[in-house]
Amino acid sequence: METWIGFLMAGVALTGSPGPATLSIAATGAAFGRRRGFPYYLGIQIGMVLVMAITASGAAGLLLALPGMRPIVAVLAVAYFAYLAFRIATAPPLSDTEAQRRAPPLIAGVGLALINPKGYAAMAALFSGFVLVAAPFADALAKLLILVAIIATVDLCWLFAGSALTRLFRDTARNRAVNVTFAALLVVSVVFAFAL
Repeated sequence: METWIGFLMAGVALTGSPGPATLSIAATGAAFGRRRGFPYYLGIQIGMVLVMAITASGAAGLLLALPGMRPIVAVLAVAYFAYLAFRIATAPPLSDTEAQRRAPPLIAGVGLALINPKGYAAMAALFSGFVLVAAPFADALAKLLILVAIIATVDLCWLFAGSALTRLFRDTARNRAVNVTFAALLVVSVVFAFAL
């Protein structure tokens, strides 16, 4: 039972702490609202399931072991995060017309999850650091199901928190400040994630 409790606590701490995915979800909620940010949130959930499968299978380690792949993956990830931070920072206030406001789509969330270094590091620690069930496949499945529930709940809280901030800052200047702050925090979280 102690192992299960330890896994739950580690899962909440590693997946719920500020990082590229959680901050981008909150930023999307702040910039585009809860309803319009939901497809992006859902994309992150799908992407994290893929990250878990990639990590549990060892495919991530094999890819990064190929000569020259590590810097290519890092450059692609940084470019995508910079693009996302720009989109968040320049998003118009919620009071602007819908036509001007294109929230990040579901596929953008999947993409972010797949290039998020913190996601891979957290899943590697959680999948390799705990044994919940003696049979390897059952152990991986138990971890996946528990982590899906944790990540879905935590990320939904981040989306709601971001959208709550938007309601407080309907003023254009304040809304811009919130968006730029989230974009800057996203960039800082990426720097820390790559420093792991």
